[in-house]
Amino acid sequence: MVRTLLIRGMLVGVVAGLLTFGFSKVFGEPQVDRAIAFETQLDEARAAQDAAKGMHHEDEPELVSRSVQAGLGLFTGVVVYCTAFGGLFALVFAAANGRVGKCSPRTTAALLAGAGFVAIYLVPALKYPANPPSVGQPDTIDQRTALYFAMMLVSIAAMVGAVMLRNVLARRHGAWSAGLIAAAGYLVVVFAAQLLLPSINEVPEQFPAVLLWNFRIVSLGTQAVMWTTLGLLFGWLTERAAARHRGSARTMRFTATQS
Repeated sequence: MVRTLLIRGMLVGVVAGLLTFGFSKVFGEPQVDRAIAFETQLDEARAAQDAAKGMHHEDEPELVSRSVQAGLGLFTGVVVYCTAFGGLFALVFAAANGRVGKCSPRTTAALLAGAGFVAIYLVPALKYPANPPSVGQPDTIDQRTALYFAMMLVSIAAMVGAVMLRNVLARRHGAWSAGLIAAAGYLVVVFAAQLLLPSINEVPEQFPAVLLWNFRIVSLGTQAVMWTTLGLLFGWLTERAAARHRGSARTMRFTATQS
């Protein structure tokens, strides 16, 4: 059963990767190109200033061309990323199915996808939003990565704790009240973490605000495409497979009684 779900999740992840790649290619890459053009202008201005002072810097060779980055590189990275998340999603679904109230497989998958989108992407991104390639200092990339993953781990742990709390409270206070209390507990934990963790703002003052906003909206949309596809398509396929299994079981029982 778990093996079947895992394979299904990875196949759905491939589909999600194709859709996410298409979204990123159409809406994301133009924003990246504009950000790179802005960075190039800044580099040329700095080079002109250094040349006026008698300082010269050799250009570093480009290891991977921009066309490869925006084409094959983007496609490979996105599809592998989504396939891996599809497999993880299937494993979490296998553990959660039947334990989240009296929900159908489709509803369970949709709830898991929504919770994953919020816990894994949305909450960390509110504290440390995505930035274009020209934003951020190379010396702080390790610190920024560590802080982002710290916020993500806190968010995931708080989400798991909220689900467990909701299941405990549902027996005494009902599903609706238990859900509200658990959601409030989750919000308290993540708000506290966002206040305690340090902020990082390395956006240059002259960076176009519209470009920064558009880039972050596209980043949000990219994740939304992936999680929506995982939740809806995986849930639909799983519920369809369960219905076929129930139909086969009824047919076998009917045949056994007739014989």
